[in-house]
Amino acid sequence: MSQRERMPRVRTYLMCPPEHFTVEYAINPWMDTTVPVDAALAVKQWDLLRTTLVDLGHTVHLLDPVAGLPDMVYAANGAFSVDGQVYGARFRYPQRSAEADAHRAFYAGLDQNSWQLVAPEHVNEGEGDFAYLPGAHGGLILAGYGFRTEPAAHAEAQEVLGRPVISLRLVDPAFYHLDTALAALDDHNITYYPDAFSPSAQRVLAQLFPEAVLADRADAEAFGLNLVSDGRHVILNTEATAMADKVRAAGYAPVHVELSELKRGGGSVKCAVAELRP
Repeated sequence: MSQRERMPRVRTYLMCPPEHFTVEYAINPWMDTTVPVDAALAVKQWDLLRTTLVDLGHTVHLLDPVAGLPDMVYAANGAFSVDGQVYGARFRYPQRSAEADAHRAFYAGLDQNSWQLVAPEHVNEGEGDFAYLPGAHGGLILAGYGFRTEPAAHAEAQEVLGRPVISLRLVDPAFYHLDTALAALDDHNITYYPDAFSPSAQRVLAQLFPEAVLADRADAEAFGLNLVSDGRHVILNTEATAMADKVRAAGYAPVHVELSELKRGGGSVKCAVAELRP
């Protein structure tokens, strides 16, 4: 991989405190309702992630948690924004459907001259299944389907956001969202686990991103691809040590955060962080 200088870009994020986080139902392979969540530890770990982002110079907005919606901590799933256009979420499972209303209310409270939210017709789970690379091929959206987001939502997002959308089929239920199998490392390049995708999707990714950092199954199972990067600093959970070595070798600076409790619900760093792109 070419070693261009890795420069951070200041970002704006949205997070939701895990005040009501628990695992009381199972809608992905990682959720086990028989193992109790340490609620206090979940809050402590989440706050370390928030302060890590702030200490790196980024802005973090907070979404008010709602009782009865334990998965709201996974704030990335509630919407997807590009250039102030916001494509809202429509969750596949009824247990999470009301989260979309909370995100809609958040965006409604922002400057409406800068932000425009469009309610979706098709099922999609926000940044869980969408990733934006503004410097790749003129500005490109990668979009996953196969388990949560409907393929029709990709065409809908393209109309709303005015950016080309590349559909990628996910084939392994352990990696049910795009953000468990692929992440943007900067505005130009990605890291991903090839076997999470169909053979055709693998060929598309190889053609579009020949310098991508390739992960293996152990990296993906450690939620090493569920990361947040500002273009230089790559924030990932402490379990993903091999993944940290790979991004370091590619010229990035890994930053570890312990998120063991959030993994009980099937998410890690990226799931807890939505990027706001005005």
